[in-house]
Amino acid sequence: MSRGEFLTRLTIWLALIAYACAAGTLLMARQRTRWRSFARSLWTFGCALFLAHVVCAFAYYHDWSHATAYRETARQTGEMTGVRWGGGLFLNYLLGAAWLVDVLCWWHDPERLERRPLWLTRIWHAFFFFMVFNGTVVFGKGPVRWLGALICVGLAGLWCYRRQREVAAASPRR
Repeated sequence: MSRGEFLTRLTIWLALIAYACAAGTLLMARQRTRWRSFARSLWTFGCALFLAHVVCAFAYYHDWSHATAYRETARQTGEMTGVRWGGGLFLNYLLGAAWLVDVLCWWHDPERLERRPLWLTRIWHAFFFFMVFNGTVVFGKGPVRWLGALICVGLAGLWCYRRQREVAAASPRR
């Protein structure tokens, strides 16, 4: 394995793990300030690693060319779906930009996360989950596919557990 391949893979693996730990911690944190602070640090670390992954991918695989990255994305999408479409690259750009903005806002005004509308938080995390699922389970190969599946099943399980506890707490006791 070349140095570039190693760095590109390592950064995305670590970004995925940081994302999973941050999202899981947020799901379980409730009003625990220290847990939320820890989640914010993990979220930041994951974002930095994702951006490092993008840099590595462009440096070692795409010769710093958007056109090359677009063609490669279209090729991979064509192999999976039969439709050569490189638009997934723009979804990755959106993910990176939105994640960075989220991190910067969270550090600038930590209470902002608490004030964010629930529908917006759900859309954001659903988009993130969609990107992780597609990037690992659908398009991933080998161990990253299993890591992605583990992350997705684990986070879905935590979300269901939390929802169940919230519903049980909100229902009147007999």
